[in-house]
Amino acid sequence: MSQAPAPHAPKPDRVELRVARLVKAHGLKGGLKLEVYTDDPELRFIAGNVFRLQVPQDSPWFGKTLTLASVREVNSSPVAFFEGIDSREQAETLVKAMLWIDHDPSLRPTEKNAWFDHELVGLSVLRDGVEYGVVARVDHLPSQDLLVVSRAGEEVLLPFVEAFVPSVDLAGGTITITPPGGLFETIEDAE
Repeated sequence: MSQAPAPHAPKPDRVELRVARLVKAHGLKGGLKLEVYTDDPELRFIAGNVFRLQVPQDSPWFGKTLTLASVREVNSSPVAFFEGIDSREQAETLVKAMLWIDHDPSLRPTEKNAWFDHELVGLSVLRDGVEYGVVARVDHLPSQDLLVVSRAGEEVLLPFVEAFVPSVDLAGGTITITPPGGLFETIEDAE
């Protein structure tokens, strides 16, 4: 399990953020439909931005990057065009690839009560003022985000909504939770 640096530790100069997945080829000129994971697509999808590709090791794209040429909306979905990808056949070799981009951690999300995943991972989870576990990761599902809380070798998924997560204190390194009854009791019973 990866841990976030302690609040007093120096912060990294740059981190990588997962911003999209290439869903399918679009058209004949190398376009790729995007499944966007970022809350700030206007910042992430600017012509000239360079993305690291997450693909299997046996892929010809392993260890390579793509430079964005342009993005346009087609039927309410973003379609990206990358430098050097000029045909549908080339685009099809990139389907299912994840796009990662360098991010300056000093930049904050513009949305209120928004955090980057890397800021949450490793934070202590408090329930009724008592340390309960640690945030192992954040899962992003179509309906909502889930905090994955690790405790006693088990993982519990908690909807990342204000009713269950009323407070995030990055400076203090904690997240306060008020989960619904029964969600964490199986772990407590096992102990």
